[in-house]
Amino acid sequence: MYELIIVGGGPAATSAGVYAARKKIKAAVIADSFGGQSIVSDKIGNWIGTKLITGWDLARQLEEHLRDQEGLDIIEEKAVEVVKKEGGFTVKTEPGKEYETKAVIICSGGRHRHLGVPGEEKLIGRGIAFCSTCDAPFFKGKDVAVVGGGNSGLEAVMDLVPYANKIYLLARGGKIKGDPGTHEEVLKCGRAEVIYNAEAKEILGEETVSGIKYTDTASGEEKEISVQGIFVEIGTTPNSDMVKDLVELNERGEIKVDARTGRTSVLGIWAAGDVTDLLYKQSNIAAGDAARATLNAYSYLKERG
Repeated sequence: MYELIIVGGGPAATSAGVYAARKKIKAAVIADSFGGQSIVSDKIGNWIGTKLITGWDLARQLEEHLRDQEGLDIIEEKAVEVVKKEGGFTVKTEPGKEYETKAVIICSGGRHRHLGVPGEEKLIGRGIAFCSTCDAPFFKGKDVAVVGGGNSGLEAVMDLVPYANKIYLLARGGKIKGDPGTHEEVLKCGRAEVIYNAEAKEILGEETVSGIKYTDTASGEEKEISVQGIFVEIGTTPNSDMVKDLVELNERGEIKVDARTGRTSVLGIWAAGDVTDLLYKQSNIAAGDAARATLNAYSYLKERG
């Protein structure tokens, strides 16, 4: 039996794995891939301590750091369910294997919702971005479209204002659904134009993004705008299915945690990173939250004996 199993392969799971190894916890990381959501980023300029790195290189560094930890097992499988049992938990994986543990940290992250239109997949990282906090500076002086009329879309516009030349906000409905205060800021910024009733149909471009095609749902007319960047801001989905029947989730499917400790509603299970209900989905924050959760899990395991 493991003392601790960490589920995930991104910054949070890496942080948890490193801290667990340094505390000499008998631990394993279960992950079917490494790097987290940032793997699709062409350039990352806010990973602390590194001026600029690609998502691919960051994923490689995270995996190397994990594999360098003495006594830490790396299990390359997809975790599908966590089951509570007497004395601990069972983590079930896609190949049908089961792993016993006294404690669990869920660092399974989330996944960006995609538009699902032609041209999108091939241009991810080549003009299509999902994190304005991370990538806005790379679009300095360019015309950019933001798809999404909720808070994420509005906040992306404000992140882009100091950098982009022109910002088009494409809202699917006839009104903005996000915070009225932020909406007012967007309208006053002078660089943004809101396009209502716009349903994205195709991303244009060969090697890089050159434009976006959309349908005006009010008139039925198909339209096109020329842009060099597109931020898809239609939300994320937390990868919490494996514990949906075990721990308390919020209405968005995020795991509810105690901000001081990372503990979930079930004793012996912690969570960190984008799968949780904590604010700000950022790699640096995820890594810090996971470090806190692991230290708290260590104290729990010591007390339990």
